[in-house]
Amino acid sequence: MRSAIAMGAAAVLVTALLSGPVSAQPVPPQIEAGVPPGTPAPDTRPGEAFADPKVAALQRTATDIQRELAGLGELARTAEQELGRATTQATEATAHREEADRVVAAQQADVDSYTSALYASLGVPGGVHVLLTAGGPDDFLAGSSLIGRLRADLDARLGAAVERQREAARAESDALGAQREASDRKGELDRRSADASNRAAAVSSELRGQLADTDAAVVALQKAQQERNTTTAANWKTYTDKLAAAGVVLPKAAALRDPDRLPTGLLPLVGAGGVRQPGVAQVVAGADRLLVLPAETVTAVTLAVGALGKPYVPGVGGQGPTAYSCDGLVRAAYASGGITLPGGLGEQFGVLTPVTDPHPGDVVFLGPARLGAQSVGIVLDEKSMLVADARLAGVVVADLPGVDTVLGFGRPSLAFRQPEAAPKATDGGLAWRCGGVQLPARAPGEAAGAWGGFPNGLIPLTALCPIGVASHVLRCDAAQGYQAMSAAFTTVFGQSLCVTDSYRTYTAQVQLYAVKPALAAVPGTSNHGWGLALDLCGGVQAAGSAEYAWMIANAPSFGWSNPLWARPGGGREEPWHWEYAAG
Repeated sequence: MRSAIAMGAAAVLVTALLSGPVSAQPVPPQIEAGVPPGTPAPDTRPGEAFADPKVAALQRTATDIQRELAGLGELARTAEQELGRATTQATEATAHREEADRVVAAQQADVDSYTSALYASLGVPGGVHVLLTAGGPDDFLAGSSLIGRLRADLDARLGAAVERQREAARAESDALGAQREASDRKGELDRRSADASNRAAAVSSELRGQLADTDAAVVALQKAQQERNTTTAANWKTYTDKLAAAGVVLPKAAALRDPDRLPTGLLPLVGAGGVRQPGVAQVVAGADRLLVLPAETVTAVTLAVGALGKPYVPGVGGQGPTAYSCDGLVRAAYASGGITLPGGLGEQFGVLTPVTDPHPGDVVFLGPARLGAQSVGIVLDEKSMLVADARLAGVVVADLPGVDTVLGFGRPSLAFRQPEAAPKATDGGLAWRCGGVQLPARAPGEAAGAWGGFPNGLIPLTALCPIGVASHVLRCDAAQGYQAMSAAFTTVFGQSLCVTDSYRTYTAQVQLYAVKPALAAVPGTSNHGWGLALDLCGGVQAAGSAEYAWMIANAPSFGWSNPLWARPGGGREEPWHWEYAAG
């Protein structure tokens, strides 16, 4: 965990890139950007979507510098293209002028040849020669007319050639001027880019102390969370051990639904308003009164406690056992106890019978109201809950929020009610899910990008899953999709998919940017940094291959896509680059 979080110290954009040499690292066979052409889209998540305020501050600083450098880089590339076009035009104009020079020289040679021929014949030029040799007036007039026409034709051709030469010279001069202007623009942008890089290095230097604090805060947060998870798991085992020691046989949910007709030995539990509560009971065991929950509920909470520390995934289908979404955790937990809940948290809200006095195992729905029903957890006590949390990118023990955030409680052990509509978001802003912002995909077939509560390339390795190839890891749902896709690929081609790159840490992005700054993504912008992209080899990297054709036809059924911009003619041809676009 420490190694993944400690990347925060290198994360203020180009510190490592600008402050010294980068150690040699294996470079994949393709050097690519992993992002569409143009200025990369910034991470638009608000600060409260991050695991820690200092992490959010780090992300804002990195985003600002990244945006400036990316914008200047794009301008510099445009200036480079303009300079290339101006140079081509200047070269063509010079060639046209040189051709005009040759034509003028040729026309002048014709005139010189004509004059020499006249002198060579009688030594007397033009009309004088005609006058002396004419046999009569008609011959003189005919000869004079012919000579005039010859001279006029030669003069006209020479004049046209000279005018063409002048126009070519003017065009050449204009083109050379445009070339100088384009060169000056490029030089100015190069200077601005260098200045921005220097300022980025200076900002990084100034923030080193703050970054160290941020790094320490995140590490402490993770450690405290792990300790809280461990303590909670121990407390839950202590509770179930006490029930067992007291000889309590946990009743089925149906047996506790009527608090006036409880199984022998069980007592009703009275709520705050003096009303007996359905679905729960109590028992006297020596000097203690123990809460008695339905067997289904105890099984559900036990599974959820066992999932503590597992990774978070955004999709509705995150029902474990490897990774969970918030509603997926609730559904999987109660399915283990024999109670089938709907998959989505909105549907869960709609069918669960509301209660006002929550107890362990009850389900809590979270807002606030302006965000609608956006998260769901399992109550542990009056202060805490179990939840698959987007901000912490895992299954954790978290505080129950205040009343302004809680939308209600439901008790799965009671009979379901007629479905009701869950509260919907009203603020018209970004969509929230499981405590974090869920950004939409930039375009069809592309990964959505930002997820969880950590910046690009700084996702804890505990929030990712291995794909079964070397040390490559991805977000868990993407890893699962890859494994299924690779198995299908193997049945056709006799070998599994070849992988050169997967999740790319921030440090690795900086190293790649140092190797090919014109092609690689600005650090912190590649979808590799979200654990949602792969670079493939073994034939897939060639757009005309059978392997690539198979992937284009079949990868979408496993959630994977070669984005349109990465396909031949799409703007930046990267047939090896594939993104998980299913969630």
